[in-house]
Amino acid sequence: METLPLWQKLLLGVLVLLVILWFRPGLKAAFRERRQASGQEWLAALIPIGLVALFVVFLILMTRR
Repeated sequence: METLPLWQKLLLGVLVLLVILWFRPGLKAAFRERRQASGQEWLAALIPIGLVALFVVFLILMTRR
């Protein structure tokens, strides 16, 4: 696989910076809300993630036999 020429690397870097600046107001609001979130809200998000992880482990174990 070939590496990118310098001008493409610079263009990609500028594009990444523009995307970061474009999403910055939304990210600031999300971090502000995250600080104010209670533990109950985190638990509501972690339970489905944990169940999906357990299901994936179950599927992996079932295909190994």
